Amino acid sequence: MSKYTSFPEPGDDHNPFQDPAVTQHSSNTEYATLDLYNPFDNKNGPPPPAYAATAPSAPQPVVPATTPPSRTTPTEPRNYGTSFTPQTAVNATTAELLRKQEELEKKARELERRERELDSHALGPGATRQNNWPPLPTFCPVGPCFYQDINMEISQSFQHTVSIMYYYWMFTACTLAFNLISCLSLFCVEPSGGVGLGLAILWVILFTPCSFVCWYRPVYKAFRSDSSFNFFAFFFIFFVQVIFYVIMTIGIPGWGFSGWIVSLAALKTSVPVGVIMMLNAILFTAQAAMGVVLLKRVHSLYRQTGASFVKAQAEFATGVMSNQAVRQAAANATASAAQGAFTGAAR
Repeated sequence: MSKYTSFPEPGDDHNPFQDPAVTQHSSNTEYATLDLYNPFDNKNGPPPPAYAATAPSAPQPVVPATTPPSRTTPTEPRNYGTSFTPQTAVNATTAELLRKQEELEKKARELERRERELDSHALGPGATRQNNWPPLPTFCPVGPCFYQDINMEISQSFQHTVSIMYYYWMFTACTLAFNLISCLSLFCVEPSGGVGLGLAILWVILFTPCSFVCWYRPVYKAFRSDSSFNFFAFFFIFFVQVIFYVIMTIGIPGWGFSGWIVSLAALKTSVPVGVIMMLNAILFTAQAAMGVVLLKRVHSLYRQTGASFVKAQAEFATGVMSNQAVRQAAANATASAAQGAFTGAAR
């Protein structure tokens, strides 16, 4: 059977390595074999032609890529549709630094406020601070009457509200001053309105300091020391003040207020004067509306502080009895009553 095929029979003693083609190829030194060439041995000379043809050439210079390589790590997120540039990284770093700077500045202001609070407590209850309001010049014969520092004396949760009340007081003072200018302009075109001008002068002189003392200082002291008595004093006086603001907005003739009624009537006499008075009426309207909003805001904060009418009564009694003049008057009255009783008993 083996004579018809090229494959030997299993029983034949045939060595495949004795094949003439294999022996001829092994005797040819032109081919690179492991027995003939060792690439790590420099003594054998240059490599055979087969290895010389496939020898690696000189390394090519690496050209920097214009775009960053794509992410190949499976855990890293892939970027679809957007390109990451160095400018984006710079912007992100700058925003992070600005945010950290704002946080540090906020912490620095808080530490400074706490330091001032500690300094104020270190003064002791008997120590007095130098008054700083109103900020008058040094050559003025009258000095400041009050000490005011919202950042130091008021808790941080109430500082915003107290600051708004202070700015609101300044707004009311400016509105009254503008009301004086409006009444003066009306007096220039209509001399019979001298009564309104005189009352406008009285209102700006009376309401400006009284509003500061009667309702701004109580709300300031209420938030400073959580005083129930000052809260109730503010609510009563400020409610009456808001009623006056409504009357100012209406503008009753002859009352010295440039409200809507007086301003509309002034348009018939002089259009420029009527326009000025209408602007004053708009300011009065905004003043009344803001007063109602601030009254509700302070009342909501008052309910959070735990103040009550009972505490207000106790604070009033304590304050009255701690007054030196009141105690002296009570002592004198008691001594007079006792002396009268003793004299009557002796008779």
